[in-house]
Amino acid sequence: MLFFGHIGIAVGTMVGLDRGDSWRRTKAPDSHRLAKLSAALACVDYRLLVIGSMLPDIIDKPIGNYIFRDTFQNGRNFAHTLLFLALLLALGFWRYRRAARTGVLVLAFGSLMHVLCDGMWKDSETLFWPAFGFDFPKNDPIDFWHVMWEKLTHKPSAFVPELIGVALLAPVGLVLLMNGRLVRFLKYGSLK
Repeated sequence: MLFFGHIGIAVGTMVGLDRGDSWRRTKAPDSHRLAKLSAALACVDYRLLVIGSMLPDIIDKPIGNYIFRDTFQNGRNFAHTLLFLALLLALGFWRYRRAARTGVLVLAFGSLMHVLCDGMWKDSETLFWPAFGFDFPKNDPIDFWHVMWEKLTHKPSAFVPELIGVALLAPVGLVLLMNGRLVRFLKYGSLK
């Protein structure tokens, strides 16, 4: 999956969760932590969600395909693991408990969506790293951009998620543009 698939599916999922969770709108006691967290997440910074949905690739592609290409030969390594997600989630909960900030939790959700969209359960060596050893699976050295272009133009498993992502992002973008909310989104990350 490439750019629009990851971002569109993450944003579409979060919008769906934000619109569909009637349990948040019920009156829960203030001491109920889940209700507090849910209310805080109602003000999601979608800019952080977009970054989070691409974060594993932002970290791993340069490391595995360019900087340490001879060592890793793989663009899916550290940030595509459950360990990375667990650390990001732990940091997010720590930050939320300390200062009631949800930004890192939003990044963690975006990264989780990325890992799910990449189907990392099919690559247990990477997903459960370092449980099976400290080495990541190696791929044949390839021209990354050429291979991505070939997949995007010839493989439905690549271009269908991209089309789904565009289909999910287009209405959001149109609403932001038509209602004059684009600047607000860029400043605050809000879709409302």
